[in-house]
Amino acid sequence: MLTIKDLRVNYGGIEAVKGISFTVPDKSIVTLIGANGAGKSTTLRSITGLVKASGGSIQFDGAELLGLDTPDIVKRGITLVPEGRRVFPDMTVIENIRIGAYLRNDDLESDIEWVYSLFPRLRERSWQLAGTLSGGEQQMLAVARALMNHPRLLMMDEPSLGLAPLIVQDIFSIIQEINKQGVTILLIEQNANMALRIADQGYVLETGQISLSGPGKELLADESVKAAYLGKKK
Repeated sequence: MLTIKDLRVNYGGIEAVKGISFTVPDKSIVTLIGANGAGKSTTLRSITGLVKASGGSIQFDGAELLGLDTPDIVKRGITLVPEGRRVFPDMTVIENIRIGAYLRNDDLESDIEWVYSLFPRLRERSWQLAGTLSGGEQQMLAVARALMNHPRLLMMDEPSLGLAPLIVQDIFSIIQEINKQGVTILLIEQNANMALRIADQGYVLETGQISLSGPGKELLADESVKAAYLGKKK
């Protein structure tokens, strides 16, 4: 479905992503884990056209995405939930949700019902200003907004960042439910433990290169991953 080959991205003369290759199969959950500055967010931003790649190939269903504008990429069914949630604080919950469907001109009501079924708390707060929601609720709203675009591939940048452990469990349960409903997930996380538990496939990114890859549960059991990312000594 999504195939990255030899992707390279430069930032002001520094190569942030150094020729990485990986695939995201249809209807799977794939996670990229790694420390801050490893190139995870840059990779997602290059897939959506927000950052220009300096080389390589990004193909979605066999069509090349490099060189396309972000709206054209979104129209193909790829949506990014950015780090830090980025909801519109002075708009209500329902207004934020509707903005997620800005490229659509069909009836939204059944999809609004669908995202409310995933996030019942948002239904209770539909007329509340987004800026007054808790961090966990804002993360739910950011995901709900992204789902209104009917994505075939949903990319999430650090969805657990700054959230309480119980809320993190809720978010990851919802990610699994979204995937069960046919949406492919590409997830980047510093919370390697939670991400690898739900991932079909994982990739470890270190200083712009993939150092390790394998099924999520295998990486979870890998001694070097445990030592570097799970806080466990070898």
